[in-house]
Amino acid sequence: MPGGNYTTIDGQRVSGSVPAVPDPGHVAVKFTESNLQQFPPSQSKGKIYGGAAPPRDADDTFSKSGSSTDVPQPTGGWFAMFNVATYRPYFDVDTTDVLERIRESLFPFSGNFNEKTASNPDLYGPFWICTTLIFVAASIGTFVTYITHKLKNEDWNYDINFVTWSAGLFYGYVTIVPLALYVVLKYFSAPAGLVQLLCLYGYSLFVFVPALCLSIVPLEIFRWVVAGVAGFMSASFVALNLKAHINSAGESWFLIVAAIFLLQLALAVALKTYVLTVTI
Repeated sequence: MPGGNYTTIDGQRVSGSVPAVPDPGHVAVKFTESNLQQFPPSQSKGKIYGGAAPPRDADDTFSKSGSSTDVPQPTGGWFAMFNVATYRPYFDVDTTDVLERIRESLFPFSGNFNEKTASNPDLYGPFWICTTLIFVAASIGTFVTYITHKLKNEDWNYDINFVTWSAGLFYGYVTIVPLALYVVLKYFSAPAGLVQLLCLYGYSLFVFVPALCLSIVPLEIFRWVVAGVAGFMSASFVALNLKAHINSAGESWFLIVAAIFLLQLALAVALKTYVLTVTI
């Protein structure tokens, strides 16, 4: 370059430099076809892709269809009654099932409870209904006595007998009465399933939960009315659901149904007499 201190290098080969690489032009690159696997596989199996429905509850421990190898399987013979897996099918219900059966118990005159629960009688609902009744009865009885003593300016001490008496009454009733009825029906050649009877009697007690809550009203006549209505509904629920089955027991069917009805009424009278005897 004239007039400057720079030297023009135009295609010169300078010692120590890298020779220029000629441009080869456009090079076409061809990729071979690849047989890629589809993901997820079309035949994959499992809870999501295999078409399996989700469990009815978050915990499906009691699901009948479970095939897990770590779940104990029921054994045969008399030892089965000591195995937890034996009772697992009787707790295979979800919230929808329990609420539907409770609703049926509050409408006793339909008389189709046994038909709806014949394929899947449960003990989950009866257990929690009895447990709820125990604490409700004990709480209301304790509250009534507490208010009574406070209004009279008297010292008050908690009576644990409310809990023990309520537990003995409800757990004993829902166990002994169905068991006795099971033996009676078997004697008259009209046998019924023991679990089915336990389920029926357990749900028949739910009507006493709102009855006990209403009985906190300090009016004696009102309490008797509430106890009478609850007892009549519970007795009708049991008697009407067993009437069609007991008809096969011959001429004695009427006496059996009458005894069932009167026992339920006696339970209502016992609740009114023991739990709600104190007036404010």
